[in-house]
Amino acid sequence: MAVTEVYNIKKEKVGDVELDDALFGVEVNPHLLHDIVRMQRANRRAGTACTKTRKDVSGSGKKPWRQKGTGRARAGSRKSPVWRGGGTVFGPRPRSYAFSMPRKARKLGLRMALSSRCADNLLVVLDDFQLDEIKTKKFVEVMDGFSIDNALIVVPESIETLERSSRNVPGFKVMPTEGLNVYDILLHKHIVLLQPCIEQLRERLLT
Repeated sequence: MAVTEVYNIKKEKVGDVELDDALFGVEVNPHLLHDIVRMQRANRRAGTACTKTRKDVSGSGKKPWRQKGTGRARAGSRKSPVWRGGGTVFGPRPRSYAFSMPRKARKLGLRMALSSRCADNLLVVLDDFQLDEIKTKKFVEVMDGFSIDNALIVVPESIETLERSSRNVPGFKVMPTEGLNVYDILLHKHIVLLQPCIEQLRERLLT
């Protein structure tokens, strides 16, 4: 079981915390992580693209001209796909791109993503992240103190001063433990984890 240091927002060591190998020491399978990210991105797709087929195009159903004798090609409808303004053949229609994966696989993928950041020494554990006021400059100063310019900050519950101070800083995202997912972990370089979140992750992923 690995042990990591716990800091305050001034980068002063305030203690140590044990990290379960079952949570932060899992062997990474890139194929599984790829499948989970693909699932998350597919589930976020709107699927609202729509084109009109010949039955949807407005217009008369009358035959444009008689079948024979005009010297022109045969035509049965002004809605034909070969005509300008006609319907589209095999165009996109509203649909859902969503698909699911087994719950055990999703939990394992989340543990792998956490383990990947931990193995690369890109995991920072803080005891708390309370700011005195809503101030973007103060948030940036804290992150600069840790030499972090891109991070996912995981909190046990909503912290208004932190969320509002960081929302205009590119490369940072504040997320509660219950919303933690593989895509957002891999999208950000560092993970800043508040110490109470570790127990919440144990309950969520190891039970």
